[in-house]
Amino acid sequence: MDLLRNSYANDSDDEPEPVTDNRLTSKTATPSLPSKRPYPEPEERQYKPIRKPNPPYSSYSDPQTSSSTIPITFPGRYVSKRERSLLASLSTAPPTQIQKPSVNSPTVLGSISDSQVPRHVLSKGSSFRTGMPSRMSVSLTGHTKAVTSIDWSTSHVHLLASAGLDGAVYVWNVWSSGEKKVRSFLHHNGPVKDVKWSKQGLSLLSCGYDCTSRLFDVEKGVETQAFKEDQVVGVVKFHPDNANLFLSGGLKGSLRLWDIRSNKVVHEYVKDLGPILDVEFMPGGKRFVSSSDVSGRNISENAVIVWDVSREVPLSNQVYAEAYTCPCIKHHPRDSVFIAQSHGNYTAIFSANPPFKLNKYKRYEGHWVAGFPIKCNFSPDGETLVSGSSDGFIYVFGYKSTELIKKLKAYEHPCVDVAYHPVLPNVIACCSWDGQVSVFE
Repeated sequence: MDLLRNSYANDSDDEPEPVTDNRLTSKTATPSLPSKRPYPEPEERQYKPIRKPNPPYSSYSDPQTSSSTIPITFPGRYVSKRERSLLASLSTAPPTQIQKPSVNSPTVLGSISDSQVPRHVLSKGSSFRTGMPSRMSVSLTGHTKAVTSIDWSTSHVHLLASAGLDGAVYVWNVWSSGEKKVRSFLHHNGPVKDVKWSKQGLSLLSCGYDCTSRLFDVEKGVETQAFKEDQVVGVVKFHPDNANLFLSGGLKGSLRLWDIRSNKVVHEYVKDLGPILDVEFMPGGKRFVSSSDVSGRNISENAVIVWDVSREVPLSNQVYAEAYTCPCIKHHPRDSVFIAQSHGNYTAIFSANPPFKLNKYKRYEGHWVAGFPIKCNFSPDGETLVSGSSDGFIYVFGYKSTELIKKLKAYEHPCVDVAYHPVLPNVIACCSWDGQVSVFE
């Protein structure tokens, strides 16, 4: 009885409930023979609470939205006064709801009309203007994570599309005096990797980590089709001469040519490749170039491959012999060359004709690429090349001289993607790793 009296000397509710023993509570119990092992002290016989299992995903409480920790009770477990009062207060309080983007959110946010576009954008004479962008004229905010891709509409030159790791695809009316974010597509169930405009009409194609490519009707603000795959889709590209076909590349190394009308794969290009980083069609659409990540395999012969579209065979897989991956491939709008942005902190130049040789005497360098999916783009007239950089600058190079013409400070974070305006050569859109989208003039 002395041991039992000492165990209950502390009246605090926070102390765990001691384990009772029949040898201590029974008054009529006969003393037993001493065992070889010494009898444990009371503090060694205290109750040890059962290890709490991890809560199921459905009952997970976000630490950023929970004001207190909800205790988990078990059948037969002693519940202290403090826990009982906490449970009573939580049962009467309304549940905290976490706001998450959903498909039910409105997609039509503003007007896509070009009535508010400045006159110099609509004027055909503006395409002959010369000069380089020098200042940020428009800042577009809305993405909460890194923006991975941007693309100008060629049929409605005041509209810019952007996609980000927050799972959102936005359409911006860049020069609108009212709401600039005019469409919001939140149909992807994961981060979005790429977005492309169709050359015919107001159709937008995107892809992402939910293993789908999705087609949107921008005018109506609805999703029209979803193309499901067995891999994360990292890049999509419309066929240059047939708007009903598009090419997709994924993280399992598969390349597929889709027909929008039948929602089926018409061609599949199989080779032992790493994750597809980018694809680019040659003029005419009979060939395309793919770039894949081969850094983990310590081989570089499959980093850049030229494919025959109809025969589904590679025409050359020893185009680029450097031990770097290339996150971006672009074809020149006029000359028979294409470039590959290299993680070696330069942009390589290749011939678009067999045997697709690397130009060993010219390259674009001075910007930083390593560690980020930095993209580049030619101007509509092909006279200049613009590239993002991991140091947050925009680099503008002369196409023929490969010399650096201009360097603009855009962000404190890496500038991921850049795109020339399809009409104005002195207008450039860019995006950053911290979720910003900007237009320089």
